[in-house]
Parts: sequence; structure tokens; C-alpha cells
Amino acid sequence: MSMLRRLTVWIASLTIGMLVMAMVLASAAHAQATTPAADREVSVDGGRAPLYGALLSPPGARPGPAVLLIAGSGPTDRDGNSAAPSVKPANLKLIAQGLAAAGVTSLRYDKRGLGKSAPAMLQEADLRFTTYVDDAAAFARFLKAQPQVTCVVILGHSEGALIAALAAQKVATCGVIEVSGIGRPLGVVLREQLAAGPMPASLREQSNAALTELEHGRPVANIPGLEAFFRPSVQPYLISQLTLDPTQALAAVKAPVLILQGDNDLQVQVEDAQRLHAARPDARLVILPGVNHILKEAPRDRAGNIATYADPDRPLAPGVMPAILAFVRSAAH
Repeated sequence: MSMLRRLTVWIASLTIGMLVMAMVLASAAHAQATTPAADREVSVDGGRAPLYGALLSPPGARPGPAVLLIAGSGPTDRDGNSAAPSVKPANLKLIAQGLAAAGVTSLRYDKRGLGKSAPAMLQEADLRFTTYVDDAAAFARFLKAQPQVTCVVILGHSEGALIAALAAQKVATCGVIEVSGIGRPLGVVLREQLAAGPMPASLREQSNAALTELEHGRPVANIPGLEAFFRPSVQPYLISQLTLDPTQALAAVKAPVLILQGDNDLQVQVEDAQRLHAARPDARLVILPGVNHILKEAPRDRAGNIATYADPDRPLAPGVMPAILAFVRSAAH
């Protein structure tokens, strides 16, 4: 075979090899792009037992902000689901999946005493609101230490919004997102809720008087008919939370802020979001029309609205993820 022919064959084989390699690389890139992100179980020190969460990092994640998701009040787990069978919206899980689809890492966790974090629960009399704030700060530090994470945005839903604002004063953060968070102290909100319920006037007067005592740091005798709410072991926790002002907490946050609120929220009012915004006029305020407390599209009537809480397959309202993603992306700059 002549030298020219051997050279031609060698070039052709090299070209074919390069084409095959390009096809392999393209196939790998496509597989990486289409492979869904999977939760990775992680934990932080919880004192008497670890606190567990789910780290959701998309394949091939690039350096950038990550988001810590904090659940609301009561027995609400990492996904936003309650122990109550009729409250399974999975809203935090849906947010995490929406972030992953956009290439953003997130971490959501079971609160102390719930889910896999149940063994870390303290004696009820030893629990304080600051306990949950410290736990959130611990997870924020853990998230910041992960590969490709340049900074942490803390997102809190409902009661978690106040936890997010307070945790942001303990750790470095590049943003805080308050979702469906109250803009008044809990004592004020509880009085409104008691006034709106079917409670005898005499019992309402006793409960209001008890709240006043607790707001001043003074334990009270239990109230017949409200034993579950005013039991002695829970009073230290109530005392630690009742007078916390969410507007003051948010005003003390040094990082950029997004306030996200639905106008069909039966638990938190648009006025609460406006109060928070007044405390941080530089914050982004997004009011989502037709959206309820769990960030789903819902009717205003109570029965239809509450029915959405039981449907984990119901998607987030269309405006939720664009608002969150726009804010998170701005935190990268």
C-alpha cells in the first residue's frame, strides 16, 4: 500500500474514531441531563440523636446558591406533609423538585421529633422556639459545606418563615424567602383565631388572660377544656414564641428577601405579607392570585380550599417556582 493510501486510511479511521467518541460524549451528556435527581439522606448533630434530611442535588450541578427548606408548625415533615391524614400537600418536596429541575441544589429536613428525626426530640418542657432556629442554622451550615454550593438561601414556609429570618441572623446567607408567613406576633394571631372559633365567651376570656400571662413570662394554671393547649409542659415553649415579632426578625436580616403570599390563603392574610414588606421595603413582595397557604391553586370557599391539602399530586401554582427561581438566581450575583 502506498504511503498516500496508508495516510488516507489512517485519517479516515481517526475521523471515525472522533465521531464515535463525540457520539459517546453526547449520549452521556443526554443521559446526565435526563436522569432525575435523587434524594440523598444526610444528617447533622442533633444532640441526643441525629437530625435527618434529604439533599437533592441535580446531576452535574454547577457552582451556585442552594436552598434550605424549612417546614411550618405542628407535625410537618421534610416534604411539607403532616401527621394528619388530610394534610399531605407535599409542597416542600415539589419545591425541591422544581429547584432540581432548574439545576439548583436543595436540602429539606425532618424537624426535631418528627420522621427520622423523632429520636432527637427533647422533653417537651425543655423545648424552646430557639431550638428549631438552632436546628435550621445547623442544616444551613451543612448545606454551605457541600461541593458546588457557593451560598445558602433559606426558605421558610408558614411558621418556618420566622425560623428562617431568625436562623439567617446566626449563619451567613445570600437570601431569605418567607412563604405564607405571619406578620404579627403569635399571641395576636391566636387571639384572633380563638375569637373566630365556636368557643364560649367565658372560655375565650380565660384563654386570653392566660395568653397575657404567658406573654409576660408567667406560667398559668391549666384551663379545663383547653388542657391540650395550656398544659404545663408546653408553656415554656409558648413563652419563648408568643412575643416574637416577625417584622422585627425580618428587619434584622442583612440578606436580600423575597416575600411570597397567596391571596386565597385561609391561614395567613395578604396583610401579613404587607406588614413584613413594610419592615423590609427593599424586599421583593409577590402576591400570587388564587393561591392558598400550601401554594396550590384553590377556591376561596373553605371546603374546596382545604380539600387541596390532601392531594400531594396537585402541582404548585404556576407562579410559585418562577418567583423562587428568579430570586435564587439573583442571589448568585
